[in-house]
Parts: sequence; C-alpha cells; structure tokens
Amino acid sequence: MPPNLRLLLVGCPGSGKGTQTSRLTRTHQTLTAISSGDLLRRRAAQAKSDVDASPSVKKTNEMVAEMLGHGTLVPDVLVSRLVLDEVDRLGSDAGWILDGQATREAEAKWVSPSRFPRTLGQARQLDLDLAKRKQPLAMVVYLDVPESVILERVTARWIHAPSGRTYNLSYNPPKFPGKDDVTGEPLTQRSDDTAETVSARLRSFHEQTLPILAHYGDLVKRFKGRTSDEIYPQIEAALAEWVRKREAWR
Repeated sequence: MPPNLRLLLVGCPGSGKGTQTSRLTRTHQTLTAISSGDLLRRRAAQAKSDVDASPSVKKTNEMVAEMLGHGTLVPDVLVSRLVLDEVDRLGSDAGWILDGQATREAEAKWVSPSRFPRTLGQARQLDLDLAKRKQPLAMVVYLDVPESVILERVTARWIHAPSGRTYNLSYNPPKFPGKDDVTGEPLTQRSDDTAETVSARLRSFHEQTLPILAHYGDLVKRFKGRTSDEIYPQIEAALAEWVRKREAWR
C-alpha cells in the first residue's frame, strides 16, 4: 500500500470503526490510526505525567483532563488542533486513518463524542488544513451498518466503568461472564443503552453526517454489511482499486 494513503472513516457508534481500523493497520503497516478520542485521552494522561512539558502544552493537557473528567464538550478548535499536530508529527509522506472514534472512557460514560470531523464546518476546515500541508484525503470510508444491527450491538454491551473497557456479548464477550478481563471486577450496563436512546443518537448522527458525505462527494465509498467480516473485504477491494488507478495515472 502506498505510504501516503490518507483515509477518513465515517460510521455511527457501533458500526465497527475501531475494528476496521485495527484490521487495516495490521494488514498495512504503513498506515497509522489517528483517533481524536485517543489523542484527547493521551493529553489528559500527560497532564499529570509530563512534568517537562512547556507551559502552553501543560495548559492544554490540564484543560483536556478537566473537560473529559467533567464530561463536557471539548471545543472543536482544540480537537482540530490536536489532530493536525498528530498529522504534522507523522510527516508529509505518512499514511493514516482518521477514524474519529471517541475514547473508550468517553464512550463508556456517554461523554459528548470526540468524533472528528463531526460537523460540516469541521470537515471543510479539515480540507483547508490538509490542503495547506499538501496532504489531501484519498478516500472517505463510510461504514453503512443497518440500524437493527447497531441496536443489537449496543443493547448487548457491557462496560468496566473505571477503565472504559467495553465488551459485547455478541462478538467480544468477556472471558468470564460479568467480569472484566483485566481486573476481574464486575461489569455493568449503562442505563441509557436502550433502544429509544440509541435510536435518538443514531438520528442525530445521520443529521450531522449526511452533509459531510455530500461534501466529500466522489471521495466517499459506501460499504454495506451486518458484520465487520462482511465489510472488511469490500474495503480492501476498494483500496486495491485506488492503488491500481493511482499507478495508471503515473
């Protein structure tokens, strides 16, 4: 796979973005996952551990830690800055997947999602920032999973609240029923993991996402399926076709 392949993964919560990203980065080691949620979590952890950081970095880390700790929305401009800092750190020839996945802690506590780009305005600004760096997106990978499947996955979800580790009885069960694999502590279900709440969040997601998909136009490749195993070969085939066309243009 060419080293400068840059992908944006789009999909509603429970569509398998994390799973697809993990499989892609294992198969194509030139790709690096950029998760806005993980970047926020890393900065929050550094608020206590990175004593040698500059005053501005320290301030940012402490701000992120406070917002995640209180479950408040992280400003768009801050999420954008952290993502672009990571793009710059990887370098202009790097290949990456921006998967927009929320932190496991945020997902477990139902914190406002750190998905990026989350709005049309964010997508437009991301395009401008990448254009300045001469690093445009190559493809927008849209995971189109039926709502009925999402509802099944979410209502079968159990969490270890202290760590944010998430399990699913359908495809990622704990080793021992009701127990966290690492600590052995009890797992719980969120009170708002209900069909009504999830349906409302899915409607909100689609309202925000449809304009983003329209904005990206022909860059969007839609992959339909009920499972990650159904969707993954479709993604690989699309990437192979992208490489073939790229080589033909040279």
